[in-house]
Amino acid sequence: MRRARRIPAWLSGCALALLGLAPTVAAADGAACVLPLLQRLGWQIRESDVPAPLVHGGEPCRRASLDDARRHGDLQVQVPRGYAGVPRARLQRELLEHPATLCAYAFELGEAARRAATRLQDNRGYRFSALQLGWIGFGARGARSQGWQRFRSFGRGYRPVASNSVALEAFYSGRVRSECGVGRQVAQLATQRELYGDAGFDREFTPGELSIGTFLTLHDTPSILLGSQAGEFFADGKAVRSARLGRQAFMGVPGFIEHVFDRQYLDDINNQAENFIITDVSAQAADALARHGGFAHYDALNRRLWELSRQMPASGGRYFERLLHERDPALREALPLAQRPLLAQMDALLADPVYAGLMLYVHPRGIRPLGYHIARLLDRNPRTPYAIDLALHNLHTTLFRRWLQAQLRDCAGATAYIDERGGTWNWA
Repeated sequence: MRRARRIPAWLSGCALALLGLAPTVAAADGAACVLPLLQRLGWQIRESDVPAPLVHGGEPCRRASLDDARRHGDLQVQVPRGYAGVPRARLQRELLEHPATLCAYAFELGEAARRAATRLQDNRGYRFSALQLGWIGFGARGARSQGWQRFRSFGRGYRPVASNSVALEAFYSGRVRSECGVGRQVAQLATQRELYGDAGFDREFTPGELSIGTFLTLHDTPSILLGSQAGEFFADGKAVRSARLGRQAFMGVPGFIEHVFDRQYLDDINNQAENFIITDVSAQAADALARHGGFAHYDALNRRLWELSRQMPASGGRYFERLLHERDPALREALPLAQRPLLAQMDALLADPVYAGLMLYVHPRGIRPLGYHIARLLDRNPRTPYAIDLALHNLHTTLFRRWLQAQLRDCAGATAYIDERGGTWNWA
């Protein structure tokens, strides 16, 4: 057991400034709300024969689930017997700032991202078309009937009309078209909807904060993704820091797979990039990412796969998708003997667990492993390799703080009341 550590410098943006919390939270003794939130996130606080509090956050970001973290003894606190009052309340508030709390939140974030991505991929009415009129299309029913209002021409910018949850429902069950960049935005916002629930999602965000459209458009809005309300960004393009932290650091994180060579080498402009959110990372994939220090190693593997593919017969269609991802036995059997050593090399490269265990949601492809996308892009744009990057995001900074504050406000509203005689807050 170790005493509580201060947050590393790179995570300092995730530390809660207690004076920035709602007055009900900062009032005299917030333990009535802070403790249930800590317990919900998985912290276990026990009294024992210790002279001072001992905090063992452990490594929950490396675990598969909260139950797995508990089995490994993470998120444990020992306090002296009878430890109460202001010192105990202060300790509990400090635990909200502990790096392990961010990892515990990531378990809920990952579940929310998986629910959102599953709902989006299951909607056959949510499609992608190169022929659609405008960046986003709401079909014959129009945008307003599905909960959105336009603020930029040619479908380049929309915000919810009134109810945020009703607007997002259009992408869960309506008939809508967009390219994959908007698909990524919708998946990011839908993750927040799943995280908060409909009532919280409607209450905690203004319509402007949920704007969708071109990425450039979002910069001129209050968007929580890229606009004025995004707050503090976490930059980790090649996933160096995320890989060091562990698998839960990737949950719900946005990113993109993009062509390496110039646009002149693109044959299919509609597949120049694939925007995604990460829905899961297997233990084996997380270990491999940590061992190789992030995505740069896989950019090199992608380059080698592309070089090998250039020596294979160009058959068009879904050739490499069927050969490498689906492992079509008839297609493999038909491969000329001279080409089989090349196939063996490609198979060996794709055997790295990151290609099978890094799960991405990409509109309109749904939830699929990284290896599927790399094989598919060999077909779509055979004259360029592809690289993978994480996008700027605020899941671990601003959105994390907002979620904590919302949970504490909800609790305070349920447990606190004003003493009519003195006008002060009392805790139930």
